Amino acid sequence: MTATPTILFVCVHNAGRSQMAAGYAQALGGDRVQVLSAGSAPKDQINPVAIEAMAEDGIDIAGNQPKVLTTDAVRESDAVITMGCGDACPIFPGKRYEDWDLTDPAGKGIDDVRAIRDEIKTRAQALLAELLPTEASA
Repeated sequence: MTATPTILFVCVHNAGRSQMAAGYAQALGGDRVQVLSAGSAPKDQINPVAIEAMAEDGIDIAGNQPKVLTTDAVRESDAVITMGCGDACPIFPGKRYEDWDLTDPAGKGIDDVRAIRDEIKTRAQALLAELLPTEASA
């Protein structure tokens, strides 16, 4: 693990779950973490309901653009968090891998997406607590 860990969030379309997770990780981790997100088959835009749900919690992901998953992005990351992308993510030794089993927000209404958002926030907070040293121990 590097001094400033890099976290890569991956889902199929990089339009909902991984974008929300990246938004939380960046907002909560600040300059103590590098955050990337990508998709195995990215869409052309972020899910507008995901943008709305995140805005309700004060996080703006509207300017983000879905990106294609690359081997280099995985290689550069300390932690790779997948969300339903199956075997599309390459595996490199020495990296931390987690698979977050989350409902895909595509086609869901705001109430459903809020629940997914809240689960992602909880998981992102737990991940950052594990990856980042606390001020007391730093």
